[in-house]
Amino acid sequence: MKPLICDLPYPSTDNLQTDVKSGQIISFAYASLKSELTAILQYLYHGLHLNAVSADDADILRQIALAEMKHLDILGEAMLKLGVNPRYVQVPRSNLYFDTSAVSQSTTPQKMIMDDIQGELNAIAEYKKMLYVLKNEDVSAIIQRIVLDEQLHLEVLKQMLDRLGCTHR
Repeated sequence: MKPLICDLPYPSTDNLQTDVKSGQIISFAYASLKSELTAILQYLYHGLHLNAVSADDADILRQIALAEMKHLDILGEAMLKLGVNPRYVQVPRSNLYFDTSAVSQSTTPQKMIMDDIQGELNAIAEYKKMLYVLKNEDVSAIIQRIVLDEQLHLEVLKQMLDRLGCTHR
């Protein structure tokens, strides 16, 4: 199974230099309540429940989870190179460790997918806020590339919701 990602390369993290401010900015996407880690857990959980209704759609959720894992890995690697420890904390520079309270516990197909759509909308909005404040062009390029995947996920989830007989706005 392959991740559901756009057919474009990710910018390299090889040339990143220490830039703690940029590392702290992107750390919110790493393991906070609206993070890639939260998304991974939510897609895997929803995939387990959706499997009984549609194995194909459950596989799509797993492919999205794999994409989010790739994002988590890229962000963690970038954070290290920028001089920030990629810890699993809710708030960067705190000892408030990650918990699963933000993972949707929905089990009905329509509600699960609606929650996943909201998660993608939130992710896109958070990444756009980051782009607004980031000064590091190399880090911005990485975030812009990740946003393309999130937009793809959003469209795929909307199509899935349509297949399940629901409308979305």
